[in-house]
Amino acid sequence: MEPELISKKDLLLTCGISYGQLYRWKRKGLIPEDWFVRKSAFTGQETFFPREKMLARVERILSMKDEDASLDEIAEAVSSAPLPDTFSREELVQGQVVSSSALDLFGERHPGTDELRFAELLAVAVADTLLGSGDAGRDEALAAIATIEEGWTTCEAVSCDLVLLRKMGVSIVLIVSSGSELMADTGARVVARIGLPERIEGLKARLRSIERGERQ
Repeated sequence: MEPELISKKDLLLTCGISYGQLYRWKRKGLIPEDWFVRKSAFTGQETFFPREKMLARVERILSMKDEDASLDEIAEAVSSAPLPDTFSREELVQGQVVSSSALDLFGERHPGTDELRFAELLAVAVADTLLGSGDAGRDEALAAIATIEEGWTTCEAVSCDLVLLRKMGVSIVLIVSSGSELMADTGARVVARIGLPERIEGLKARLRSIERGERQ
């Protein structure tokens, strides 16, 4: 399944940025060249972008600009350079990437594991969000970790959301395509819906900022 696209016009309107900003960011390497997709439309050739990835990237750039980061600093933070294969529990806690309590939950599924792959870190980060917001209990957070670990291949291939449903005290965790309408049983309530592309983008930016700090 191809990722949902957003047109350049809609992107500029949605994010409140200008044409000049967009292409300045492209020149500085803040936005990958292959995210600019040329497709035929009724008005001729138009530029589109992978919707969830692009919205997350623009949000990240604007957030860093609000913190007075330079374009060079932002470019380094969102660089497509590969991250390490694994991340230690110690560096994740010290860097405030995820909480020790969320890592303890992961440890219940994988006793004795002190090194996490990125997919596992994503699962822990989502569980951390659910616990921190009060939307989920311990067992639901564990279910979220298991669901993301098992569905990681799908998450990498398409834009997905993690959804927590609850009905009469019974919970279920799902991975669904981003932007899709969710049809649930009568009485079922959507407790939380977390966009995974945005979370992936945010995690990578945070990890790179920690690496940059260590090098300085």
